[in-house]
Formats: sequence, C-alpha cells, structure tokens
Amino acid sequence: MRSCGTSKRVQATLGRCQGARTRHRGCSTRTRAQVRAVADTEKRVSEFDRVSILSEALPYLQKFAGKTVVVKYGGAAMKDPTLKAGVISDVVLLALVGLRVVLVHGGGPEINTWLSRVGIEPNFKNGLRVTDGPTMEVVEMVLVGKVNKSIVSLINKAGGKAVGLCGKDGKLIRARKVTKPDIGFVGEVSSVDASILDNLAGSGCIPVIASVAEDDQGQSLNINADTAAGEIAAALAAEKLILMTDVPGVMLDKDDISTLQRSLAISDTRRMVGDGIIAGGMIPKVECCVRSIAQGVSAAHIIDGRQKHSLLQEILTDEGVGTMITG
Repeated sequence: MRSCGTSKRVQATLGRCQGARTRHRGCSTRTRAQVRAVADTEKRVSEFDRVSILSEALPYLQKFAGKTVVVKYGGAAMKDPTLKAGVISDVVLLALVGLRVVLVHGGGPEINTWLSRVGIEPNFKNGLRVTDGPTMEVVEMVLVGKVNKSIVSLINKAGGKAVGLCGKDGKLIRARKVTKPDIGFVGEVSSVDASILDNLAGSGCIPVIASVAEDDQGQSLNINADTAAGEIAAALAAEKLILMTDVPGVMLDKDDISTLQRSLAISDTRRMVGDGIIAGGMIPKVECCVRSIAQGVSAAHIIDGRQKHSLLQEILTDEGVGTMITG
C-alpha cells in the first residue's frame, strides 16, 4: 500500500512557507528591515522546497526514463484555463526529463457547445449520447479539429513537440460499431496499431490523440476516451495508464476524502464492485484500468485533474494523490 499524505519533510517545508507568508501579511506595524527579513526567509524556504522536491523525484525520474505513460486528459482540467496550463506544463516536463508521454483526450463539453451553435439538440438514451450522422460530423470536427489542435498548440508553446492525431491516422485505431444498445455512430476498439506512436514518442514527440476512429468501411465512430487510452496503453506495453477525472480516486465513501484508497489490486476492485462500493461512473473507469493491466500495462491510476500538479505527484512521489491499481 502507498502511504497516505505528503511526506513529513515536504509537509514541514510547506508549513515553513505558509508560516512565513502568514507572518508577512500581519506585519503592518513592523519595520522595513523586519519585512525584508521575512521576505528573505520565504525565499530561502522556497529554494529549499524546490531542491527537496527535485531530490525526492530523482529515483522516479531514473526509474521511468524511457518508459511510456499514457494519460487520458479530460474533465475540469480541460475546461479551467489555470488547470489546463498546469497539466500542459506537467506533460511537457515529463517529456523533457525522458518519459515517453502519450496524451488521449475527449471533449464532451466542447461538443455540446458546438451542437447548440449549429442547432442540433443533444439526444441521450439511458444516459448515453445518441450519435446520429449530423452529430458525428460535429463530434469529429470538434475533437479532431478544434480541441486536438488547441492542445497541440499549447504543448508546443510550453516547449514540447506535439503531434496531433486521431484514431484514423496511420490506422492507429480500428473500431466496430456498438449495437447493444444502438446509440448511433459510437464504436468500440477492435485493434490498435501503435507503430506510429512508437515512432513519434521515440523521436521526442508527444502524440496527442482524439478519440475518433473508423470501421472497416471507413465510417467515422466516436470512441470513449477512457477506453481508447486503455487500449493504446496496452498496445504500447505502457508503464502507466493515468485517467484524469473530477474525483480524487476510488473511495470507500464517495463523500469522504479520508477513505481514498491509495493502492488496490485487481481482486480488490472486483470485490468492491460486488459490494457496491465502486458504483456508477467509477465502474467503467476501473474496468478500463483492469483491462489494460490484464493486457500488460504495469499500473493504472485514477487521479483528480482538479488538483494542481496531480500528474507529477502521482508519478514522482511515494504517496501519489489518487488510486493506483495493479495486478
């Protein structure tokens, strides 16, 4: 089991930072010399904090250098500009220190916005989007065009070297239409040819993949982004699959963060599904993780994309911030 909480050293460092800031805010009656002394203390603590974090991360950087990490990017981290900037910088940092990062994304909110703009009423059946022909055209336009290229541009601007793709490119993902239930042009992955991703990642690029593919007849299909990420991770024999969500991870009580499970085995997840602890939208995410591990991925993680630098914390610290699932 991974331990819960931040390491004592980091906690102490952060505490000193916060203490210095608090004292600084309450120093209206202090002399300028005292104010400068507090500022100098903050600076020294901040510098120590940075060095400590780098030192703690070094073993992980060595361990994962050259290894593949597939990140499913979605949720609030795609909508909030500050969170988006943080995720992009984290992805670029991981790539620059030697990890082979592959980013897979959806874009539900953006799709809904553009459906409204073109006058198409979203239609759902049992909670699942019905993707008819006109809707599929908008889905492909938004995911492959606007959303994908926006992420590529942000990564390049942050110092990375991103290449935008969808499942159609290089026959990356072959799909078949889901027929039960019949909800239109929605597909499931039938095969993945990851050679193009190997070539790109091997040359220092960050592949950014929109979850649109096609069937054997060339019909475009919308693929669940979690599922696409899991199958891509399996095809690449990735070290890690990371699903960014809007929840902290798997919890015994969904309303109590203190019940967050830091580490689970596949057998634990099956028991928790049977007991009703893992329920609702968490079930398909956990099943996606389990499938990827069964196909050779070393570990799968569910993390909260709303938490600042959650991606780095999950990969480069002992404790992590979410739930890690292993075989």
